[in-house]
Amino acid sequence: MRTLSLIILSAALAFGSSYGRKTVEISPLAPEIEYMGRIVKDSANVRFNYPGVTSLVNFEGERLAMKANPGAGKFMVEIDGGAPQKVVFAESDSVIVIADSLAASRPHRARITYAIEGYEKHPQWRGFAIEGKKPRILPATRPSGPKIMFIGNSITCGYGTETTDPYEHFSYDNENHTLTYAYLAARDLDADFHVVARSGIGIYRNYAGPRTGSDWGTMPLEFDNALIYDPSTRWDHSSFTPDIICINLGTNDTSLGDYDIALYEQAMSKFHSRLRALYPDAAIVLLSGCMLSPEVLADIRPAFARIAAGDANTYCLNFLPHMDYLGYGADMHPSAAQHQIMGAQLSNFLRTLPAASRR
Repeated sequence: MRTLSLIILSAALAFGSSYGRKTVEISPLAPEIEYMGRIVKDSANVRFNYPGVTSLVNFEGERLAMKANPGAGKFMVEIDGGAPQKVVFAESDSVIVIADSLAASRPHRARITYAIEGYEKHPQWRGFAIEGKKPRILPATRPSGPKIMFIGNSITCGYGTETTDPYEHFSYDNENHTLTYAYLAARDLDADFHVVARSGIGIYRNYAGPRTGSDWGTMPLEFDNALIYDPSTRWDHSSFTPDIICINLGTNDTSLGDYDIALYEQAMSKFHSRLRALYPDAAIVLLSGCMLSPEVLADIRPAFARIAAGDANTYCLNFLPHMDYLGYGADMHPSAAQHQIMGAQLSNFLRTLPAASRR
């Protein structure tokens, strides 16, 4: 992974007719653009705030710029399948060149993924600009593999994956969803994926919440929102029908050892039933580990087994325990190396499911 050398455009330096080239402005609502993940389309912008939301842009031209709201945060950009490059919209940035000096003789593909949790930054795609002798946008193609929904907490978000110091605390600088088991498994399977995740979130209570449960901000309460913590943005569940749903929740429910496993199982069972009603044909995979202690796993895994026993298309996968030699990310979260192990374990498991080849 490398950080892109950014070119910030101003009105004077914006794309122009230099060297006989032209510029076309592309609305974020252009039908040729494909989006993966939960988004809200307004009259002129595309809003989102979950990690992993992705735009797919195919085009002809020698240069591509992306427009976003100032302070939108961190994106990872892949051009023509190349190495990911980091792009950060600071408070002073609204347009950034994300690809330059491209061959004019062939079409190009841009994959742009939001790398952090954006509920504080309110990110928006505000469009693209293509420069070239004959610049134009082309229809993008979604991945051809299974549709996968990942529902999770900080582990799924990518909390701390860009540091190897376990005593470093969380920051947007060290969070990167594209280093997670979820993203890596999705890419391995060429999946059309969808992430609903938030650090600290749980099924019946959030991190350090009351033992008796929380009535605010848990996953069952936020799951219907297109933007987390924004109930005015109701998600249309029919707009994305997953073949596979992976649920990694329980680390925060059992945080500090002060939890009620019966309440956890009751809440997970109810949420599982809701998902089954929404997506009757989806394979549901209940994930456990890798931050859970042996004592907690002794409670969680039997609860998962009981839930799965009543549904022939629900499965349990126990991630391998954390291996110290792989190091840790911020606040003792899984390192990028640990995520690679988990990603391979998950993708290998998902390949065994009939749902993985349904499309």
